[in-house]
Amino acid sequence: MFRKFALFATLLLLCVSCAFAEEAEVTGMMMEEPELDITELIEIAEEEKAREKKDSDGAYIMTVTCTGDFTIGGDTYHHKDLFTPELERHGGDINFVMENVRSLFMDDDLTLLNFEGTLTDTKSVPSSKRNNEFLFSITPSAVSVLPDNGVEAVSLDNNHVRDHGEEGLADTKAALDSAGVLYSTPLDLAVFNYKDQIQVAMLSYNCIDRYGTSFRKHPEEYSASFLDHDTFEEAVCDEIAQAKALYPLVIVSFHWGKEPTNSNPQQGYIPTDNQIRLGRMAVDAGADLVVGTHSHRIQPIECYNNKYILYSLGNFCFAGNSKPRDMSSIIFQIRYRVKNGEVSFRDFRVIPIRISSVKERNDLVPWIFPDGYDRDSVLLTLKGNTENDSRLSWGVTDYPLEFQ
Repeated sequence: MFRKFALFATLLLLCVSCAFAEEAEVTGMMMEEPELDITELIEIAEEEKAREKKDSDGAYIMTVTCTGDFTIGGDTYHHKDLFTPELERHGGDINFVMENVRSLFMDDDLTLLNFEGTLTDTKSVPSSKRNNEFLFSITPSAVSVLPDNGVEAVSLDNNHVRDHGEEGLADTKAALDSAGVLYSTPLDLAVFNYKDQIQVAMLSYNCIDRYGTSFRKHPEEYSASFLDHDTFEEAVCDEIAQAKALYPLVIVSFHWGKEPTNSNPQQGYIPTDNQIRLGRMAVDAGADLVVGTHSHRIQPIECYNNKYILYSLGNFCFAGNSKPRDMSSIIFQIRYRVKNGEVSFRDFRVIPIRISSVKERNDLVPWIFPDGYDRDSVLLTLKGNTENDSRLSWGVTDYPLEFQ
């Protein structure tokens, strides 16, 4: 955020300098250049920025951006690596993956993405993972791609975060800590402080093979109090309720659903019964926003009890496939009004994207669709899959491209 203010201050300084120079030229007088305090200029920039993000009644307007799966790095165990060749094409500058969305992320207040992989140099692979098709890792210094491009938080409970065991997970958390990036897991509640006005709680849960009592097969991933519950759903909803009792805004990320297969390519677009049931349970427990990932396809959005459930945001930057069958996805942005420590919904929009800046292959550079057929087809997919699913009683069928 400081970089935004510094840039604004620099532009303001240039404008002031030019104004003095022009006046001196017109009058023919030699004018002494005034001393300008950069701190004062930054304060002016901050005040201007605050004015831009306030409603007519003085309420702050907080913008939250959510994306789908962010998977960078390669698979050193199976010797599969789509990422490194693309990185080399960009001269080793890892920021290439964000070049088309950086301004979007820098201009919001909170960007949350699902970090699906590990930040580690370890080559160790637990026996339970050795038969997996993909294992993702990248050196810890690569974490800079997040704060350098305006990403404040990640959800960190998914089916790849332990690709290199507990050691890889510990390295990943340490890298995120060092970069000042918030992360949430069943053992880690993330809390974002918004302008000292409110705090936003973020929780995340990998739901794959965890429903009912299946979560007990993974006791190392949960707290003792979580394990005291009879079912996964009860434990999750209890933690959500506890967070809501302490924080005015609670965002819950779920890694859930089914990926498309060759025999059933459509299943990635459709939320499962478990997704629908748990998503609504989470809202009833206190979740203000539910963010879903894992299916690698976009899925419908519901507005249940005036809270949005994003069943799947699809991929965002995905190094697991050189050309997925469907490279379309969305970025979701929602704005809240914040006043006197209270939060209320203002509006939302969707930003259709392709996960690659080129059509012929996946170059790992998310690209925002301009006006046209490709962008419209994303909206038609969302709308059609919503209208054709009788289970989605609160399905959203109007997907605005701009804030209201």
